[in-house]
Amino acid sequence: MPKNALVTIKYGPYRSCGVVEHRTFRLEGLQAVLEADGHRIILEEIPDWNEVQLVVNGEMIFQCNINDLDFGGKGVLDPLCQAARLAVLNAY
Repeated sequence: MPKNALVTIKYGPYRSCGVVEHRTFRLEGLQAVLEADGHRIILEEIPDWNEVQLVVNGEMIFQCNINDLDFGGKGVLDPLCQAARLAVLNAY
């Protein structure tokens, strides 16, 4: 995938401290890893609970449970962030 590709991260609400709402705290590492590769990120809320989907060129190339992502951080040590990075790199 060329640099500066547009990656849409669709994410659903998840439960934290008894409250269900859309939060981006668990997406910080994923965003950092993709931005380090030079990609542009768009965040889009979806109604599906606990869901994260990466979309490139209108095609969903990766999905996971948002609760499985590491909280905060740079995403370098998170295996899901690395799997998502590889999915974006292999999108073309």
